[in-house]
Amino acid sequence: MGAYLNMTRRFYSALIVAATFAASCNNNGNNDNTTPEVDAPKANAVKNIGFSIIKTYPHDTTSYTQGLLVYKGKMYEGTGGDDSSVVSSKLSRLLETDVTTGKTLKALDIGKKYFGEGITILNDTIYQLTWTEHTVFVYDMNFKKIKEFPLNTEGWGLTNNGKELIASDGVTSNLYFYDPHTFQLLRTQSVSMNGDLINNINELEFIDGFVYANIYTTPYIVKIDPASGQVVGRIDITQIWDRIKQVDPDADVPNGIAYDPDTKKIYVTGKKWPELYEVQFGN
Repeated sequence: MGAYLNMTRRFYSALIVAATFAASCNNNGNNDNTTPEVDAPKANAVKNIGFSIIKTYPHDTTSYTQGLLVYKGKMYEGTGGDDSSVVSSKLSRLLETDVTTGKTLKALDIGKKYFGEGITILNDTIYQLTWTEHTVFVYDMNFKKIKEFPLNTEGWGLTNNGKELIASDGVTSNLYFYDPHTFQLLRTQSVSMNGDLINNINELEFIDGFVYANIYTTPYIVKIDPASGQVVGRIDITQIWDRIKQVDPDADVPNGIAYDPDTKKIYVTGKKWPELYEVQFGN
């Protein structure tokens, strides 16, 4: 019951923020790939970034996706769920998956006590956040746990810039930068869009110097300058979400951004989605 109440609290809080976020974005409801500019943008209005779908792949609908990434050509996924959870039919897991088939190649259940969240890999070391258990798990590439770190905030999204780990807690507008060896907090950066702080920053991915983030319960992916915390662009994937809801009404919200630095391919998916998309973002 505890997990259900926490999830309900998180969901309804996110609904309020989603409505505010959508209003600030002034979405005109068009269904084409490129989100239109607002009629009277502010001087610092966020740029709308278009996208195109390159390929569509199957995705495991039992995976309540919390973290998604590509590392050395292989896809990894972190999922949420526990023994009392209503959102997943399986426990929270760490997965290696086949991009083309959606099948699980390697899996680790992280235990009934924990609700898994964002993941990242740096220097052949895997890091996985937990939601409210204030624990970060650290694994080798064989999914063998090698250590744990305490976490003072809720755990939501996780990525890295090649040197530091970058996390979100969802309930604030902050990105947290950590030392990967000690998980010591190095700095905190608030995130704002058009002068307003935003929260519900969920799954994260570092792409070419910017942090891309799903905004929980919304169809928006925002592009964040990690040095200033300014949102410099946003991608509206309503087109994909609408398709998913037609294919599988049980699918949940968008969450999952993965970038392959070798092929420059970008992938997006969502919680319990039946499909994974290779996409290309505009400039």
